[in-house]
Amino acid sequence: MSNGVNVRAQAARCITAVIGEGESLTTALELSRSVVAPRDIGLLYEMSFGVMRHYYQLYALARLLLSKNLKPRDKDILALILVGLYQLIYMRIPNHAALNETVSGTKALTKPWARGLVNALLRRYLRESEDLLQKVSKNPGVVAEMPTWLAQRLEKAWPEHWSQIREASQAHPPMSLRVNRACGDREQYLELLNAAELPAKPIESTPAGLQLVSAVNVEKLPGFEQGKVSVQDGAAQLASELLGPAAGDRVLDACAAPGGKTAALLEYAAAKGDMLDIVAWDNSEQRLQRLRDGLSRLSLQAEVACVDVSDASEMEGIAAFDRILLDAPCSATGVIRRHPDIKLLRRETDIASLVKTQATMLDVLWQVLKPGGRLLYATCSILPDENVQQIQSFLSRQADASEIVMGENWGMTQKHGRQILPGQQGMDGFYYALLEKAI
Repeated sequence: MSNGVNVRAQAARCITAVIGEGESLTTALELSRSVVAPRDIGLLYEMSFGVMRHYYQLYALARLLLSKNLKPRDKDILALILVGLYQLIYMRIPNHAALNETVSGTKALTKPWARGLVNALLRRYLRESEDLLQKVSKNPGVVAEMPTWLAQRLEKAWPEHWSQIREASQAHPPMSLRVNRACGDREQYLELLNAAELPAKPIESTPAGLQLVSAVNVEKLPGFEQGKVSVQDGAAQLASELLGPAAGDRVLDACAAPGGKTAALLEYAAAKGDMLDIVAWDNSEQRLQRLRDGLSRLSLQAEVACVDVSDASEMEGIAAFDRILLDAPCSATGVIRRHPDIKLLRRETDIASLVKTQATMLDVLWQVLKPGGRLLYATCSILPDENVQQIQSFLSRQADASEIVMGENWGMTQKHGRQILPGQQGMDGFYYALLEKAI
């Protein structure tokens, strides 16, 4: 406990925002950073992300331990119980400290009536842990650590890779960097990291990617505030090379926020000494502010506007583009290791709606692509509905569209496009397809 704030209770509040209110864990944690002491932020994140990562196991244990269901208004107490179980199973905190601080969290949540319940439940887990863990290990949801509908879809889509996907989605993600090649090459920045005792290795599929051996706060990265480096997964870094804009091209990043790919495109051009006319659109003004902040840190410029690319009427009067990047809204099933709350927030019924939105965006943007221009379609999904099947359907609708086959050293060739599965070559799950418009 620090500054009067019980970190376990604060983690429980963040988890409750996810399971009770449908809020993203990232948003909940951003709001909580200012509440806990700086030295406790790491602990807050570890417990919150850890519970999300192992939610199905922890929830199954809680159900075994509870003699009756808690009331809906007491989801925060359930979340606190999950925080306690996570510490006892996965963290090196001494059991007595984890137990005492978690029990104290009931007071911080203004529910002192739950003190005895949480205390008895966690102590029972300590006495019967072997038997309880054995019981829940037979639960298919616990084995997969994701909802049944998603596990079934992924196993059907990737039968030979299902075990790898399941394990990678439960793993802690690496911290990957994109070196700003306008400021120096990857080897030069690697020397700066070594001098700062921050060992890293190149991401072989990328010209600017590095992967740290251990994650650190960005403030510790040499030259971060001066724009020498950004945090970005290797799979996301591939976009600028694949789109390959040339000097003078008019380029659109259609769903741009929070701006990593916009910045990467500008850095890609600057490293070659080229100037690009880049337009960055997103339908969220709030998210666009993060994009503007990122460009400012990197001393980069783009034409930024709040535009909904699923609305054809917003394209009226728009000058056509030479290159378009559509990093489409998707299920994000390829980045569960990085955002484990996706497992609780995503619903099976969401997929059809996302597929429809993606198709609309493709069709709308195709109308503002110049003849001879190229559109790069990207998702961080590993569901075929959103990827290879989406592109197959698009090609059947657009007679002037053809696919450019990407013969690359990353991911797997599909009937259309290339797919990276979570953990392959150390990268997140990602899909790309490159389309060209007939002259």
